[in-house]
Amino acid sequence: MICDSVEAFAAALPPVGALAGLDLGTKTIGVAVSDGLRSVATPLTTIRRTKFTADAVALEEILEKRSVTGIVLGLPLNMDGSEGPRVQASRAFARNLARRIDTPLVFWDERLSTVAAERALLAADTSRKRRAEVIDHVAAGYILQGVLDRLNHLRSTS
Repeated sequence: MICDSVEAFAAALPPVGALAGLDLGTKTIGVAVSDGLRSVATPLTTIRRTKFTADAVALEEILEKRSVTGIVLGLPLNMDGSEGPRVQASRAFARNLARRIDTPLVFWDERLSTVAAERALLAADTSRKRRAEVIDHVAAGYILQGVLDRLNHLRSTS
């Protein structure tokens, strides 16, 4: 089920349970997961993309193993907020994934998440080779943490 807002996503989620964050690229999918109380996002892995079915199976294995109750998919909007071909590809991926799994899914603006991940890795003095290996799932962690922070804000104001 694709939710049209974080508020609808929050309403569709059980009270506790891990969430997964996805940074969908043309060649890879960065994956991050949260703890069951939804306070901290942790970068997990990067899936090398092949075909949708193989990508979906790899994701399903992670979702099941981690008991994931919701998915946050980064939406690569242009810097001016407009939608380009990558946004269309992300929406199509989400629609196809929603047909396979019965887990709430929400989009989250991922503008500058890769830049933030790159800066954090540079600040940690990570080698160029290592940055290339981990950048996608670190960016997924930034995407997921944004939603976790929003969900915690919604809980504290209700």
